[in-house]
Amino acid sequence: MKTIPQDRLPDSTLALLLDGYSFITKRCQRYETDLFQTRLLLQKTICMQGAAAARLFYDTERFERKGAMPNRIKQTLFGYGGVQGLDDAAHQHRKTMLMSLMTAARIDELVELMKQQWHVAIERWQRQAQVTLFPELRQILCCAVCMWSGVPLQAAEVQQRTKEIGARIDGAGAVGPKQWRGHWARIRTEAWIEEIIERVRRREFAPPPDSALHVISWHRDLDGNLLDARVAAVELLNILRPTVAVARFITFAALALHEHPTCRPQLQSSGETYAEWFAQEVRRFYPFFPFVVACVSQDFEWKGYHFPLGTRVLLDLYGTNHDARLWEQPNAFWPERFRTHDVTPFDLIPQGGGDYYVNHRCAGEWITLALMKGALQMLTSAMQYYVPPQNLQISLAQFPALPQSGFVIREVRRMRSVVPTEGAASDERRIYAH
Repeated sequence: MKTIPQDRLPDSTLALLLDGYSFITKRCQRYETDLFQTRLLLQKTICMQGAAAARLFYDTERFERKGAMPNRIKQTLFGYGGVQGLDDAAHQHRKTMLMSLMTAARIDELVELMKQQWHVAIERWQRQAQVTLFPELRQILCCAVCMWSGVPLQAAEVQQRTKEIGARIDGAGAVGPKQWRGHWARIRTEAWIEEIIERVRRREFAPPPDSALHVISWHRDLDGNLLDARVAAVELLNILRPTVAVARFITFAALALHEHPTCRPQLQSSGETYAEWFAQEVRRFYPFFPFVVACVSQDFEWKGYHFPLGTRVLLDLYGTNHDARLWEQPNAFWPERFRTHDVTPFDLIPQGGGDYYVNHRCAGEWITLALMKGALQMLTSAMQYYVPPQNLQISLAQFPALPQSGFVIREVRRMRSVVPTEGAASDERRIYAH
């Protein structure tokens, strides 16, 4: 039996906060291995990276999610009772419900709603001296996904709800005030959505039958019971929150366009295929979620190493997406790599890996790609803008990462040949309100 390399620190929590996304990669390189053992928050933890490790991690007979997620992540990002903490039949039943919302036609509707909101925003941006793109994108996506999900959102509350959902995302990897804000934002957003679900169940209003609000409000568990209203709120927020989080990927896409200007004409002329490559490379290259966590559900051996029952395991998403064994020139931004690279469920894993229906892979990954491609159309064909000098550095010690400036643009102008998509209007109140 081989011994898993042991990190030399008695507890590596501070090192994780300092190294951020590169924490696991640095130690795997130091010990010349794909896995090592350490303590995080005083708990024994095995850290792994690479495609083989990902394949192991998503083996549902060896790993479970119950009890794995650190409490501070539940307090801010995920909440309690959602699909992320379920296993086996209960997980598959809940995941099938969420995946039923991800039809191609419905995703197309969401993309069109985002474009409508974006066209409204362009009208406003043209009157502003400068625009910080990231918070604007959050608001665009919040409005679009609420409309798409059937969630009533009045114009007066758009900024508040966007800010609260954003605080949950920002607080997930933080300590101190940012984490506290995320905790209270989770409580407020869950109360907001819980009240709406209760109104649906009292039949005070009826959202569209194919909407997330309708489907989740009336979803029944394996025992035939409606979900607890707070748990149903958690699941509906599992649609709203990740969609708002796509603002980070779109901001990174805008940064990639700025830093690699030769990609812009190809996006304008090459159609769907190149846009897919570009979006996938943004997801691979830029830091999004650093790692995922599970617990060993039964003692087993892997490659001569022993994994004891109950041990917490972290899979390095960012490190796997930059593994030189999987990716040629992994630290170069190169969309054309996807011309020949055969993507597997275990190498390109910015939002988790494995099977969408069986494993804990993000149910909204198809939405992410569709929204990114729609956003690329807006950035390259619907508007012109100037990127002034600013701090565009990305700190890998910041969870979740973002260009320091939030990506500032100036001199925004709608392209003359562009006509806003049907449904877009200059009256923001009409667009936002239900």
